[in-house]
Amino acid sequence: MFKNFKKQWLAYRRDPKSFFLFFSVCLAALITILALFFIIAYILVKGIPNFTPDLFDRTYTTENVSLLPALINTLFIMLLSLLFAVPVGIGAAVYLTEYARRGNRLVQVVGITAETLSGIPSIIYGLFGSLFFVKYLGLGLSLLSGALTLSIMILPLIMRTTEEALRSVPDSFREGSFGLGAGKLRTVFSIVLPCAVPGILSGIILGIGRIFGESAALIFTAGTVAEIADSIFSSARTLSVHMYSISGEGLYINQTYATAVVLLVVVILINGLSGFIAKKIGGKNTDG
Repeated sequence: MFKNFKKQWLAYRRDPKSFFLFFSVCLAALITILALFFIIAYILVKGIPNFTPDLFDRTYTTENVSLLPALINTLFIMLLSLLFAVPVGIGAAVYLTEYARRGNRLVQVVGITAETLSGIPSIIYGLFGSLFFVKYLGLGLSLLSGALTLSIMILPLIMRTTEEALRSVPDSFREGSFGLGAGKLRTVFSIVLPCAVPGILSGIILGIGRIFGESAALIFTAGTVAEIADSIFSSARTLSVHMYSISGEGLYINQTYATAVVLLVVVILINGLSGFIAKKIGGKNTDG
């Protein structure tokens, strides 16, 4: 690896423009990596010394400022959001990629719509969820209202990444399946989708990251009750909302840093587990 890098370095030095571009890319990558490590290190240094057993009590009080109820609610709302968004997103992507004619106007309209939804601020989603799910449908401030709002937020992300994953599957796989007598539906579910699983999981991972980090939309839809939700119709707060609430009070800054560490660790673990599963499934598909 070092020898290849040295050869590239010598080649770029002969051409000033290529050298400048190469240096800019390396510098940008270095700044990104250093910024990431700085943020992680800062959170760990500030948060780890503030860990106490009281932070993981089952019941929240103003004395212990427990984050356990918020953590459990976060996992609940994550599962609910994925339950709504993943089937719809993957199904829409399969239709647009495998069944709709390429270049169809419907495909273009859906693509533009998905890009537009991806750029809408989360506070707008929160206001929409508050007006539609909370008030119009009468669901109230609840996990269900928050999950439905989050599912709309992550739906374009899952749909677009699934489309790209499906398009990356070579057409020869489809042609080979058709040549063996398989129908369209069997080809999609037995050949195309298994090969696209790693890419689909990457979109789901990004959606999970957005769910864990979202607070503005959930304040208007799920509420800020610091208790473990009894049902999907109960109002509850997530970890990000919990951080926002206790930091805004100005009395629990140390506990806020400790909560940030837990949130960071949970996201890293989920991403690592999803990546491991994607590699395992991708390896099995390649061997098969």
